[in-house]
Amino acid sequence: MSLTLERILHSQGISTRRACRALILAGRVTVHDSLRTDPFSTFEADELKGLHFCVDGQAWQYQTHVTLMMHKPTGYECSRAPSAHSSVFELLPLPFLNRGIQPVGRLDQDTSGLLLFTDDGKLNHKLSAPKYHVPKVYHVTTSEPVTQALVDCLLNGVVLKDSPQRVAALSAAQIGDKTLSLTISEGKYHQVKRMIAAAGHHVRALQRVQIGELTLPDDLEPGNWQYLDELEFKKLF
Repeated sequence: MSLTLERILHSQGISTRRACRALILAGRVTVHDSLRTDPFSTFEADELKGLHFCVDGQAWQYQTHVTLMMHKPTGYECSRAPSAHSSVFELLPLPFLNRGIQPVGRLDQDTSGLLLFTDDGKLNHKLSAPKYHVPKVYHVTTSEPVTQALVDCLLNGVVLKDSPQRVAALSAAQIGDKTLSLTISEGKYHQVKRMIAAAGHHVRALQRVQIGELTLPDDLEPGNWQYLDELEFKKLF
């Protein structure tokens, strides 16, 4: 399989094919730091992996499917049509939106932390569907001091209105006077908040810090994103 430079840019969400052709002809595209002005120059399949290109100085890397992580700040909804707050999609470059990238699961507007995006539907389903039991770790700040009774209650399971069986945390541990680490895998609606409430406490702040073995990088600031590298991708499973 080979692709023309015009098709490569279009496949990465840069713009329409006609607009991509115009960008190349105008000398606004480089591939591996080399100016390319022929929109019909071709690249073989073995060249596509690791292919880096720039459009108007903005660097991109070719990916059949794009998967990235964001440090989601509070005050943003995981929706393209938010109801009352800004959208997390406003924090991403337009090419990602053009290629149909979607969040893997959702975080409430008042929840921060690790949020994944991908345009790979099968991957999205495997990471978010409850039957795959991908663990997710949250740091929970409560209004009341954390007690051993709260931790035990979460580990033993609580009753939620929409669940006929007790819902238990995979792990729970106190990490501060009013903070605890909580691991779940089901991903029910507002699950962490509802579990804490069912145990007699209230959530003041919530941050997701881990999915699978992938942790939120310390140097990834709120509102910023980065591609997942091969090692980070493997940590998801």
